[in-house]
Amino acid sequence: MDELRILNEAQVPVELDTLDDRILAALAGRQREASAVRRMMAVAALVSLGGGFVAGSAIVPPAIAASPLTPLIPATPLAPSTLLDSR
Repeated sequence: MDELRILNEAQVPVELDTLDDRILAALAGRQREASAVRRMMAVAALVSLGGGFVAGSAIVPPAIAASPLTPLIPATPLAPSTLLDSR
């Protein structure tokens, strides 16, 4: 019981009064930073999508037929590609 009486009579440090204000200011700063990061990510996504759209529609390479994989996979006589081939 003596410890509680001593704590009751002790002076509260002045820094303790400003602790809440400092914590709330730090939280507000973090919220502003998080909001700025979200905006920058949205801008980066839009620039990336726009650049991909422009590059995909403005620069069209000629179409090239793919070569068959016959060196790696031997053609079997019952494969669908050989059944549809008219040769």
